[in-house]
Amino acid sequence: MAVESEVVMARARAAQYVRMSTDKQKYSTQNQKDAIASYAAHRGLTIVRTYSDEGRSGLNISRRDALRALIEDVKSGNPGFEFILVYDVSRWGRFQDADESAYYEFICKEAGVRVLYCAELFENDGSLSSTILKSLKRAMAGEYSRELSNKVFMGQSRITRMGFWRGGFPGYGLRRLLLDERGKVKAQLEFGQQKSLQTDRVVIIHGPPLEVETVRRIFHSFAVERKTAYRIAAELNLDQIPTLRGGPWGDHSVLKVLKNERYLGHIIFNRTSEKLGRKRVLNPPEMWIRKDHAFEPMVKPDLFEQARKILQERRNVCSEKEMLERLAALQRENGRLTRTIIDACEDVPAVWTLQRHYGSLLAAYRLIDYQPQRLVVRSSIATTRRSILQTAATEIGARIEELGGRASISQDNRLLTIDDEFSISLCAATPNRLSTRIRWYANVETKARSDLTLVIRTELSGTKIDACYLVPTVALAGVKYKRICLSDKIFVGACRYTNLDAFCRMCVGLEEERAA
Repeated sequence: MAVESEVVMARARAAQYVRMSTDKQKYSTQNQKDAIASYAAHRGLTIVRTYSDEGRSGLNISRRDALRALIEDVKSGNPGFEFILVYDVSRWGRFQDADESAYYEFICKEAGVRVLYCAELFENDGSLSSTILKSLKRAMAGEYSRELSNKVFMGQSRITRMGFWRGGFPGYGLRRLLLDERGKVKAQLEFGQQKSLQTDRVVIIHGPPLEVETVRRIFHSFAVERKTAYRIAAELNLDQIPTLRGGPWGDHSVLKVLKNERYLGHIIFNRTSEKLGRKRVLNPPEMWIRKDHAFEPMVKPDLFEQARKILQERRNVCSEKEMLERLAALQRENGRLTRTIIDACEDVPAVWTLQRHYGSLLAAYRLIDYQPQRLVVRSSIATTRRSILQTAATEIGARIEELGGRASISQDNRLLTIDDEFSISLCAATPNRLSTRIRWYANVETKARSDLTLVIRTELSGTKIDACYLVPTVALAGVKYKRICLSDKIFVGACRYTNLDAFCRMCVGLEEERAA
């Protein structure tokens, strides 16, 4: 989301809203701004603020931070402008329900702020003709998305039936090979790379020999040696074999390999649907688009089928009531429960199964009246940190607004954007007593997409903010673990602020220096 402010030079003030998804270059935000600027100059309007949603679909409002900020400013009763300029009806949104589009415009109208569409041939003046045309345009905008969705689906289905790969990384042990329109090999696509020409095609090939051998080892260990996924992961980590991303193996990553039909050489599309902004749903097998034997299989079909049967048996081994009874019996036998103890017992469902059924291990423990102190403490710390972040984000946003700046905060209170100039990740550091010493630890985002990271430290009570430290996010990239102590050398050169007010003043001061 981008929000910009300009000097007011006329009594008739307007805000402009621009949005670009990925459908057409003619809808680039700069092209929209140019057309809106011409419209504003012709009408004698001064643009005092810009709300910009870059790369956002117009199907709904949930991920359009700028439009939501615009609506909230209008609802506040003092937005600082009397008009909202939009390129055309489709930029306001391609809502699947035309009434939703009208609803957001009605909110503006009720607050005394008019919405004007600069590229439309009708004047949005409330007349019968404009009302009819606007309603038609809204319906057409929604229909365009539906037609485009169907065309994309048909194209992807056709590509799958031809044995080509549609996109994304195929998984551990597999790689993508780029072909031109004549089938000639161009290059192997690495992680994050994609084709640049529409006529190019992508096929799946086997990856490095170590990865291929690891996949076969996983299937043999599980289907023939009857080892658990947890034990297989432990053995792979002991042999220092990394996952695709370079991290350690877990039981869940092993199970993903065992369930993946791509190791039989099959390509399957449409197993799930998430069309037109709706919730993700699982499709029945008859709706899947398949291309069997699209490339050379990595494991033998009988070995894959043997692994599948074992997975099915373990999935159907007991009801949810029996799961809890077996879990309780295991707790009584060992006197305690841990992930290692659970996954080492073949009679009890795996940890990932319990988490899937009950939401978390702690939730499953509660149902058998078992509450290990370590998990209770961990849950309490997490709750405290979420509360601290919510309080800090609210205070920072309000204070920066008071100081003349503008701040937007993500829904999870973890990302702060200031005047669309720089972004800051927020995390909380709470005290932890080790022997006679007290240390403050924070769970930092080592791969956060922000320029800076603000670590907020609490007092010993864990509820009141004591100080905060500002560090470049890139400095955290080398951190081995996400849980980091404030005594770490990274914080030696950090900017320390005694309170949030001092930090907010620094933020506004930075903006003033840039403006000068």
